[in-house]
Amino acid sequence: MSTLEIQNLTAGFRSEGAESIVLKDISLKVSSGQTLAIVGESGSGKSVTSMHIMQLLDKNSAFIREGKINFGETRISQLGDLGKIRGGSIAMVFQEPMTALNPTMPCGKQVSEMLRLHTDMRKSEAKDRTLELFNQVEIPDPERAYSAYPHELSGGQKQRVVIAMAISCEPAFLIADEPTTALDVTVQDAILKLLNNLQREHNMGMIFITHDLAVVSDIADYVCVMYKGEIVETGSANSILKSPKHAYTQGLLACRPPLNSRPHRLPTVASIVKQEKIDSHIETIVERTDRLTSINQSPTVIQVKGLSKIFTPKSLFSKSKKVVHAVSDVSFSIRQGETFGLVGESGCGKTTLSRMLVGLIPLSSGTIEYGDQSLEQLVNAKTGALARIVQIIFQDPYSSLNPRLTVGEAIMEPMKVHQTVLGKKEQYGRAVELLELVGLDDPAMSRYPHEFSGGQRQRIGIARALAVEPQILICDESVSALDVSVQAQILNLLNDLKEQLNLSLLFISHDLSVVKYMSDRIMVMNQGEIEEIGEADDLFANPNSAYTQKLIDSIPGKDLQ
Repeated sequence: MSTLEIQNLTAGFRSEGAESIVLKDISLKVSSGQTLAIVGESGSGKSVTSMHIMQLLDKNSAFIREGKINFGETRISQLGDLGKIRGGSIAMVFQEPMTALNPTMPCGKQVSEMLRLHTDMRKSEAKDRTLELFNQVEIPDPERAYSAYPHELSGGQKQRVVIAMAISCEPAFLIADEPTTALDVTVQDAILKLLNNLQREHNMGMIFITHDLAVVSDIADYVCVMYKGEIVETGSANSILKSPKHAYTQGLLACRPPLNSRPHRLPTVASIVKQEKIDSHIETIVERTDRLTSINQSPTVIQVKGLSKIFTPKSLFSKSKKVVHAVSDVSFSIRQGETFGLVGESGCGKTTLSRMLVGLIPLSSGTIEYGDQSLEQLVNAKTGALARIVQIIFQDPYSSLNPRLTVGEAIMEPMKVHQTVLGKKEQYGRAVELLELVGLDDPAMSRYPHEFSGGQRQRIGIARALAVEPQILICDESVSALDVSVQAQILNLLNDLKEQLNLSLLFISHDLSVVKYMSDRIMVMNQGEIEEIGEADDLFANPNSAYTQKLIDSIPGKDLQ
């Protein structure tokens, strides 16, 4: 039995002559056949710990102050080059498969390259072994995947290629760094089961890094909780998940939306760590019934009838056209003050639908009406009227803000374009009001996006969307890139804004627990079509579609509820 062990590791980074410590006295141990989960939010030190194990950090900027990393009898922290240990004995699966794979090489060749580097296999043998690995990780049509480039595969398939590469040399230990964060709930469930099966089959030791304790419940034997570079709690997965001792661990568990109740506000890690008073009110059946009755009596703000979108890509080398029915005959409505949830796997048409609703892509057929005006009328008017009715908050708060504009300029820009607030002084004042509304302050006006955290950037994106006083906000996976605690803050904020401004929300997410918590009604899409629409609690309790049931069954950590 081999062991991977970190002993009293203190490490940090150098920048412009100054040193900062990011890991403080870290000790952990995992043996063959065991899975250790390292849990914590962004900045807790999880990924830096794994990078030190793999020796992937720049030695000019990263340093180890004290401590040891041992793989069996080998002292990793003293090796200048891991050689065949990295990839051969210890392998890693990274969070983002698109950046982990070389976009200029076929997927199969990348796995074969790993085999030829660490073994004596000939080219033909490496190809045969790669196809075996593709079968083992359940990639459909391995021969096609072998010749395909990364962009030609889905997110789940790319992640399976990365896993195949990682296990190709049958490593003793596998480090999986947030391998399911960006994946649909069904793909996530499949990847977790795959990792479990591979670990048992090869008796691997595994370090699984995540910010989501619900995922941990499905894969880990032991859990190590990290907070601000320190380990605050360790123990068996069952004891940590069922009886957490540290306030930070309790916060990580508490800030996830529960499936069996609907609290008025989600607690955050910060509020629990600081022992602040928490709003513990749970919405009763009577309260929910009254709220839904009130919504049903409100005017309709969006009416969609028979909406379809067909894409016909043209090949450079062939006259043939492959028709893709991205959205097919979709009809629904949203009322004032309603949160309408939209769920489904990648490729089901969610994002295409949202882009049509804001006029970013043309309809193939069907109609969209906002009150008594059609989308066509609003777009053709070229007055910006559509933007003043509906705004979209995008998934990635990093790329959706212009890095060259200050926060104030970014928020005031829609006011200038659509002339909703006239005069620079008035625009500045309104921008400050919007920042305060989303929980930021006046000094943020003169700062740039890179100076803010991901959660703060998402707040800025929300403030910008509100600058033209829309009636409807489309939230397209707007919390999926955030830590669970920051996610709770943004969900609370959206609910507050909805009540204060009487907004309607179209809430799109692959996280079904989040969608259920936020939504009054939910629409489930599959391959461009509607599977079913229903009141959120009823749909989860009694789904009419087998596809909806599959999505619900794939939710991680249901036993924690």
